[in-house]
Amino acid sequence: MAQNTTVILDQAGINRALTRIAHEILERNKGVRDVVLVGIRTGGDDLAAVLRERIADIEGEKIPLGILDITLYRDDLSARSDRVVGKTKIPFPLDDKHVVLIDDVLYTGRTIRAAMDSLMDLGRPSSIQLAVLVDRGHRELPIRPDFVGRNVPTSREEDIRVHFDEDNRPVEVILAKK
Repeated sequence: MAQNTTVILDQAGINRALTRIAHEILERNKGVRDVVLVGIRTGGDDLAAVLRERIADIEGEKIPLGILDITLYRDDLSARSDRVVGKTKIPFPLDDKHVVLIDDVLYTGRTIRAAMDSLMDLGRPSSIQLAVLVDRGHRELPIRPDFVGRNVPTSREEDIRVHFDEDNRPVEVILAKK
C-alpha cells in the first residue's frame, strides 16, 4: 500500500455494508415487488451485481439488474478526453418500477444527476432511490443517498477508491492523498 493511503473498508467491512444496504432496500420497499437495480458503470454496476445476490439470498428471488453508462449525459464531457462510451444494458421496462440506482462513491452529485437524466429518457419509474458504498461529501447538487455503506468526510485534496478483484467483487476502499 502506498504511503499516503489508508484502508477505510476492508473486504469484511464492505460485505457487512452491502448486506446492511440489501436489508434496508428490502425494508424500504417492503420486499422486491417492482424493485429493479441499476448500477452505474464503472463500479456501481459491480456493486449492483453483489447487491442482487444478497437480496436473492435474503428473499429467495432474483430481481432485475441493469447497467447504466452515463458518459453522454455528463456535464463535463467536453472537458474530459479520457471518457469511453460504454453500453447501457437495461433489459426490462423502467415504467412504474422502484429503481435503486447504485454507485460506488458519491461526491459532487453530478454523476447521479446524469444518471437520473439517462433513466428518465428510458422510462418513467415510480421512484428512484440511491445506494452508494461511500458518501464522501462535497455535494454541488441537492442529491442525497437513501442507502449508504459508509460516510467518510474528506477534503478535496483526498480521493476515495474502491478496488475490485478479478471477479469484479469489491475488496477494499482506500482514502488517498492527492
